[in-house]
Amino acid sequence: MKEYQTTQIRNLCLVGHNSTGKTSLVEAMLFSAGETNRIGNVEEGSTISDYRPEEVERKISIAASLLHCEWKGKELNIIDTPGYADFIGELAGALRVADSAIIVLDSVSGVDVGTEKVWEYATKYQIPCLFFVNAMTKERANFNQVCQAVTERFGHQAVALQFPAEQGEGFSNIVDLVEMKLLQYEHGKSSQAEIPAALQSQAQELREKLIEAAAEADDQLLEKYLEEGELSPQEIFGGLKKGVLERNLFPILCGDALANIGTDALMDTVAELGPSPVEMPSVRGTIPGTDKEMELKCTEGGSLAALVFKTVSEPHMGELSFLRVYSGRLNSGDEVLNTARDATEKIGQIYLLNGKIRKEIGNVSAGEIAALVKLRQTHTGDTLSDRRKPVLLPGVEFPEPVIRMAVEPKSRADEDKISTGLAQLHEEDPTFLFKVDSEIRQTIISGQGELHLEVIVQKLKANFGVGVELTQPKIPYRETIQTSAEGHHRHKKQTGGHGQYGEVYIKLEPKSRGEGLEFVNAIVGGAIPSKFIPAVEKGIREATQEGVLAGYPVIDLKSTLYDGSFHPVDSSDLSFKIAGSMALKKAVLSARPVLLEPIYEVQVKVSQDYMGDVMGDLSGRRGKILGMEQSGNFQLIKALVPLAELYRYSTVLRSMTQGRGLHSRKFSHYEEVPHEVSEKIIAEAKKE
Repeated sequence: MKEYQTTQIRNLCLVGHNSTGKTSLVEAMLFSAGETNRIGNVEEGSTISDYRPEEVERKISIAASLLHCEWKGKELNIIDTPGYADFIGELAGALRVADSAIIVLDSVSGVDVGTEKVWEYATKYQIPCLFFVNAMTKERANFNQVCQAVTERFGHQAVALQFPAEQGEGFSNIVDLVEMKLLQYEHGKSSQAEIPAALQSQAQELREKLIEAAAEADDQLLEKYLEEGELSPQEIFGGLKKGVLERNLFPILCGDALANIGTDALMDTVAELGPSPVEMPSVRGTIPGTDKEMELKCTEGGSLAALVFKTVSEPHMGELSFLRVYSGRLNSGDEVLNTARDATEKIGQIYLLNGKIRKEIGNVSAGEIAALVKLRQTHTGDTLSDRRKPVLLPGVEFPEPVIRMAVEPKSRADEDKISTGLAQLHEEDPTFLFKVDSEIRQTIISGQGELHLEVIVQKLKANFGVGVELTQPKIPYRETIQTSAEGHHRHKKQTGGHGQYGEVYIKLEPKSRGEGLEFVNAIVGGAIPSKFIPAVEKGIREATQEGVLAGYPVIDLKSTLYDGSFHPVDSSDLSFKIAGSMALKKAVLSARPVLLEPIYEVQVKVSQDYMGDVMGDLSGRRGKILGMEQSGNFQLIKALVPLAELYRYSTVLRSMTQGRGLHSRKFSHYEEVPHEVSEKIIAEAKKE
């Protein structure tokens, strides 16, 4: 394999809202670079990056794919990411290690809520970005309108490098504003011509804006521009490169991936303006076990520091670990330290990937992205480093789940295999979580959307032979008391020989929500010997695990043990434990017990067009609207909603907003269930 200097490497990530054509753009890039001899088609399931069975079947990207090619002497490492919000974790991992991002926009819909989400991640990691307006052959394609939406949302630093000579079905030519040439396309090949007279005025106007933007990025260029009123193409590119690197400029390009129009110009721009790993800010890690920071220069001669940003389970190969090397060099046969787990790993084969096509390489150097096979203890987010100079890199921050479902095996024989399969799927996808909940006696899986969980179930069946059904999860209700009350129980039992005897008097008082359980020993005068007090407390605490209304745990109360009696022979820990338990249940019945439900804080991001529908739906779910605020071109609605009303909400929201609504949720507190709802829950619990 050809080895590249670090300055020749470009690590880029294709991101954007779903269905903007990212995967088709990757196909066009690989074909243009001569890496493939045909352009694959998503509809036909023949693309390089969407090769997994579930992707071919659904005709969408589900997991991030690694790809590479050479263009104009530069090595392009490309990460193709899914656009669906259900697979947002793939985006988080990819942007964590990329040096630049191509934000792909649809020529009709322009800036979508998914665009906003990728912009947030790119801003978080301070990644230089450029925009590519795709699908310019669409009937209602409108480049100017999309550019206006981009500048309105992301600022006037977004500037066009080119514009289409025509739009819609006749789109085949692009005006290059740097070189001031017309790029003419035929069968994916471009040639240069003079800009038609009819487009000269528009070209000059847009070029002025471009030159101003490039000049403002560099003081020396600005001075020359103010004196001479013109910059050469090389000077324009110099200013643009500085502006892009500092995130003060975001170039806008256009094309059509399916027709392979504009792909070469996009790749020229990435090769010219995209930062190399050495041009990006130095990465900082910490020395394991300390807060001491270590700066890592992107050089092959430095000590090894590499981050695993994704784990993939491949049939017949086991796990592949995708990693980015930030410093040093990693060779096959090396022994390195996983600093996150304090474990040694022996490096086996190292691969460059184009989807599922693997090319074995002997080593991977600073700035490069590759895949390792069969690491024993390494998982997503872990750092591999030199054992003599260990360092821990910041991991990948994944979003919290927004949906929960219960899984039930179709066959009892599969019960043991479910946990094994779910655990491995979590390793592959950290945004998927599972928990065997003993309280509600269900296995609960959580993720980023219904589609996400459906794919997990599909993989569980395909990879582990386990069939499960998704069902509505039970709600972890709670019970509490509203007033003070007293409880008394004398446990007396004679069974021949030593009997059982223990008598307790307790007082219950309600506590504020979230304060938990409190036990107070107020015994005086030895009414109950001190050695039996812990048994009383244990009995009370165990009794709170199953309430009197519907069998849910009792929370937020203070129990005071203030009197009792004992027998010198028959009293025992067991006697007082039983007495404490029964006294609590009697007291709870007298203290006006009520049912509590978990309340979640929900944030919905949606365009103004759907705001009324979304707010009405949240209110219909017994939600309390907390407020709204502007977030770019979108509205952020905040509400408190009972968990019981959020079942399949992500699916409903997607349907309600034509896929343009996103939501997040987190637990807030427990709150009393309305009386009419409470009665139904209690009746169902008793029936069960």
